[in-house]
Amino acid sequence: MVSVPDIGTAAVPLARVLRGGLVESVHFGHVVVLAPDGSERLVLGDADATVWARSSLKPLQAVAMLRAGLDVDGVDLALVCASHNGEPGHLDVVRGLLAGAGLGPDDLRNTPDWPLDADSAWRWRAEGHGTEPLTQNCSGKHAGMLATCVAAGWPTADYLDPEHPLQRATRDVIAELTGVPVERTTVDGCGAPLFSTTLRGLARSFGHLASGGGQEGRVGRTMATHPWHVAGTGRDATRFMEAVPGLVAKDGADGVYAAGLADGGAVALKIVDGSSRPRPAVLAAALTVAGVDPTLVAAVGLTPVLGHGAPVGEVLATFGA
Repeated sequence: MVSVPDIGTAAVPLARVLRGGLVESVHFGHVVVLAPDGSERLVLGDADATVWARSSLKPLQAVAMLRAGLDVDGVDLALVCASHNGEPGHLDVVRGLLAGAGLGPDDLRNTPDWPLDADSAWRWRAEGHGTEPLTQNCSGKHAGMLATCVAAGWPTADYLDPEHPLQRATRDVIAELTGVPVERTTVDGCGAPLFSTTLRGLARSFGHLASGGGQEGRVGRTMATHPWHVAGTGRDATRFMEAVPGLVAKDGADGVYAAGLADGGAVALKIVDGSSRPRPAVLAAALTVAGVDPTLVAAVGLTPVLGHGAPVGEVLATFGA
């Protein structure tokens, strides 16, 4: 029998769900908070647990694209890093990225899906559309990958192959910025190759994004400057970056979050049951440990528990500054 690493073994309670004054459920996980010099400010659970960072890796993938020849900035680069809502302003940027490379939406190879934003999904369907790669939340990343291939003179038809030059370069950049060798490779939900890392490595890389120079600093500054394009209306990743100057934050599926501060401090977390519900509360608490003024992130981290549409409790982190 093949041995499978179990990230649940060392997990600890990170958030409690209160309803009517009683603890209704508990979310376990791992969190690491690094100081600007890379030392530990807080570790709960296992900071060196190997994880699939999912969409939290998008900024690192963007660094690889820039190093390979992609030449975009501003909202275009922000969309390359995004898990966007599929709002009209997001789709316009994706179309522009593709057109700039002489390509179109039919060249995208990511998984078709509806827009994440409920209102945008309703309008898209009302206009007679179905699920499409364009409206899937990773289409900005895939448009960036295609544009990179065009810039570098690489083939576009097989850009999702793990052995494609772009994906090999991406694997190397992830290992470099995280300081952790890539031990495992699989396929992400969008169809792109997904490379493993650790929570400590993920946090380390976001410290580089938020405070470093080179292409990693370029990516971090762009995300912090254009937070709406990284997620969208009402999304907590956007709201955290709007609330904290210089913050670079990126959520990932199955309970992952990473953030870097302008001083080089950083946070990474994983909720082991894969739930997104406790992530804002846990990230807000971790950011306060990293030195962020609690008043800046309290509203973003607030996650009410509803009863008949009214708050009857909330999700509370088990730790904080």
